[in-house]
Amino acid sequence: MQRRPFLHTAAALALMAAAVMPAQAQTFPVKPIKLVIAFPAGGPTDITMRSLADNAGKILGQPVIVENKPGAGGTLPAQQLQSAAADGYTLAQIPLGVFRLGYTTKINWDPVKDISYVINVTGYAFGIVVPADSPFKTWADFVAYAKANPGKLTYGSTGTLTSPHLTTELVAQKAGIELQHVPYKGSADLMLALVSGQLMAGADSTGFAPQVEAGKLRVLNTWGEKRLDKFPNAPTLKELGYDIVQNSPFGIGAPKGTPPEVVKRLHDAFKKAMEEPSYVAALARYDMLPNYLSSADYTKFAQDTVVREKVLIDKLGLAKPN
Repeated sequence: MQRRPFLHTAAALALMAAAVMPAQAQTFPVKPIKLVIAFPAGGPTDITMRSLADNAGKILGQPVIVENKPGAGGTLPAQQLQSAAADGYTLAQIPLGVFRLGYTTKINWDPVKDISYVINVTGYAFGIVVPADSPFKTWADFVAYAKANPGKLTYGSTGTLTSPHLTTELVAQKAGIELQHVPYKGSADLMLALVSGQLMAGADSTGFAPQVEAGKLRVLNTWGEKRLDKFPNAPTLKELGYDIVQNSPFGIGAPKGTPPEVVKRLHDAFKKAMEEPSYVAALARYDMLPNYLSSADYTKFAQDTVVREKVLIDKLGLAKPN
C-alpha cells in the first residue's frame, strides 16, 4: 500500500512527458541548427549543401549553420553524431563511405542502427580527369600507359575508401592495371594538385567542372548511367566495357533517438528546401540532381547499402583483419 503514491506519481510524470514531446516538436527549433558536412569549403558538396541549409533555415525560422569536417573518407560527421545530443540541433551529411566503415575500421557503433535517417537529398556525378596537357587523350591511352608502367600512374581522390577511390580501384581491377592512389581531403585540394601538375589523374565528383570549362583539365570518362550533358564527349564506364554505375547518393542524418516529431519537422523543411530554385541551380552547376528519399525510404536505403558495400569491400580485399 505504501507504494501507491509513488506509482501514481510515476504514471503522472510519464503522462506529462508524453504530452510535452509533441509540444517540443511544435516549437522546434528554438536555436540555430548545426549541419556537419564531410568535405572542405569551396567544393561541390560545400556549395550545394550551403544552399540547401540556407533554404532550410528560412523555412525552419532558425539558421542552419554548416560546419566542414573533412577527412577519414567522409565519415567524421556521422561519427560526430554518436556523441551529440539527440535533440535535432546537430545534423550530419551521410556519404556512402559511412556504410563501408564497419568493414574497414574498428568502430563501436552501427551505421544503420545508430543514426536517425532524416532525408536523402542528392548524389554525385563522377569521372576521371587529367591535366589538359596530359598525353592521355582518351581512356585507352590511360590504360595503355598503366599497363606498360605498373604502379607508376598516380591518381588522386577525395579520400581513402571514398566512392571515387573504390570505384577507380574496381575499374583498375577490371582493366588489369595497377595505379598509385593519393588521397586528399576534398575536391578543392585535389583540383589544386591536378592543375599544378602534382598528379597524373584525378577521380572526383564533377567539382572538376569549372577547371574543365577553363581548359585546365580533360575528362576521360564519367560514371553515370548515361553521358553528362555538360561533357557529351566523355564516355561512360558502361560504354567503355565496365558494368559499373556510381552516383553515390547522400543525405542528412541525426543522432539515434532523435524524437520522431523532430525528425519529421526536419524532413519536411529540407524537402521543401530541395525544391527551391537556388538549390536546384547549385546542383546543376555540378551535374547533380535532386534525389529525394523520405526518412523511411532513406533508412531502408541504409540497410540495403550496408549489405551491398560489403560485397565491394570484399572484392577489393580491403576488409579489416578480424
